[in-house]
Amino acid sequence: MNNNHNIQMITETEPAKDAPYYDTPIRVDAFELDDDAKIELIQKHFAAIMHTLGLDLSDDSLKDTPKRVAKMYVKEIFRGLNPENKPVATLFKNPFSYNQMLVERNIAVYSNCEHHFVPIVGKAHVAYFSNGQVIGLSKLNRIVQYCSQRPQIQERLTKQIANMIKESLGTEDVAVIVDAHHHCVSSRGVRDTDSSTLTAEYCGRFLDLDVKNDFLRHIG
Repeated sequence: MNNNHNIQMITETEPAKDAPYYDTPIRVDAFELDDDAKIELIQKHFAAIMHTLGLDLSDDSLKDTPKRVAKMYVKEIFRGLNPENKPVATLFKNPFSYNQMLVERNIAVYSNCEHHFVPIVGKAHVAYFSNGQVIGLSKLNRIVQYCSQRPQIQERLTKQIANMIKESLGTEDVAVIVDAHHHCVSSRGVRDTDSSTLTAEYCGRFLDLDVKNDFLRHIG
């Protein structure tokens, strides 16, 4: 592989202004490049990383790795950065007047730590009280997935899931718990494979201790 110092580098620009405090830090020009252009740039940069590590990119097993990684970043594990991929909530009328807590447990969380770009893997438990409409259950999974598919810290992820559910349903009565393993803890550093991190966001009626405890009994 030839000298890689001529690879185009992204210059620093101003971060987006007036974003909610729980938003992912994204530059104002984040979506000026389309997905194909981003894949091409990431492919070049990742090839440079592999080259710097001493890997032989002419090897049959390695030669397409930069492109595979670039496509994975843009189209899969970081697709939640692009608001065009935001799930559209499907809402239904509530003719049976169901007014009790609705809980969906054990929603898969696959994210990546923004400090080391290694996986965060776990489960989310979400709950809400209807304010007159109910959401298609799969959309709760898609909201968790969308918020997870970006570089994250778990505290922000938990708030983002809760706020997107509140926005989608038009209700403050939402609770979210995320319980996850961080590979930046288990695969490097202290290499603790048994610990997990639990974060919670309680809003509206879930701030009432009895309601909160009822939710916790449901997911226990």
